[in-house]
Amino acid sequence: MLTRPTNLIFPLDYKVGLVKLIKKNSSGYNNFFKTFILSLVLIFAFFSLPSTFDFFQTDKVPNAPRLSANTIEQLFNDTKNDLEEVRKTKLVNIDSSIDHLPKQIKNIENVKERKKLFIEIVLPLIIEENIKIRLDRKKLFSILSKNNNSTMEKKWLDYKFKQYDVKDNNLSDLKIRMDEIPVSLAIAQAAKESGWGTSRFALDGNALFGQWTYNGEGIKPAGADSNTKHKVMKFKVLQASVRAYFGNLNTHSSYRKFRKFRAIARDNNKKLNSLILADYLDAYAATGAKYTKILKQIIKQNYLTEFDDVNISTSSSKLKVWFNLMGFVDIF
Repeated sequence: MLTRPTNLIFPLDYKVGLVKLIKKNSSGYNNFFKTFILSLVLIFAFFSLPSTFDFFQTDKVPNAPRLSANTIEQLFNDTKNDLEEVRKTKLVNIDSSIDHLPKQIKNIENVKERKKLFIEIVLPLIIEENIKIRLDRKKLFSILSKNNNSTMEKKWLDYKFKQYDVKDNNLSDLKIRMDEIPVSLAIAQAAKESGWGTSRFALDGNALFGQWTYNGEGIKPAGADSNTKHKVMKFKVLQASVRAYFGNLNTHSSYRKFRKFRAIARDNNKKLNSLILADYLDAYAATGAKYTKILKQIIKQNYLTEFDDVNISTSSSKLKVWFNLMGFVDIF
């Protein structure tokens, strides 16, 4: 588990100067000046934090209650996270993200309503992971643009090399691996692998993407014989399942072609196209090309590409302070 350092170490002259400035102007402060000073501190802190700290470690408490389908629907309506509103505004509020799928989802007979609820639940989780990566890429390119890097920047790079399983500190490989996954593609895979949220693995283990494990905590497939060694990985919350899926596609050798053609699109300043990239996920399932065909059908039939350009609402308290005060407004 990543931990926050107990003390942020600023250069002595920076701290002394800041304290003098605050004392000198304490009587004449206004809100704008306070915000300006706070912005400077946060910007300095973000780019100077040691690699052991992750701003975006957002897994919630594992014993969070499981909400009912009706409660979740009402929550999304109250926070303007229902699909009609999201399609219209192209914004989603990640503050109302859900930890567990509701048990009632498998009892919703109306297929359209069941799919709608599933998308409403997984959409904020997927977008949150993409935003984290977008910020990391912004920081990475900022570091690479400098002739000299600070010790903290080098430590951050070392941490990212390990996170993305990059060999020999290869910066080109890191740039290829540290990238987003089209929202429509992630939703389609979650839908296919979890039966639109109705599978036992999804309901009992928060497993949206059917990832296997041979030595970790998991759920044994029903009907598996005694020689079956793999289990379907289980997670404490849905967000952890999404994070593991992103890590899988961005690091596993089976998806090297996926990453290669995603990088080609980036190099040509093209938008990431889920219908093209899906073709390079044939190794995700034993059915190969048939599997990728199904993914593309799910994307087309459910108009999932409409969510590819959805961003985080400015009313999302989880990230809006970082975005607005640390100069990341332009990432949208």
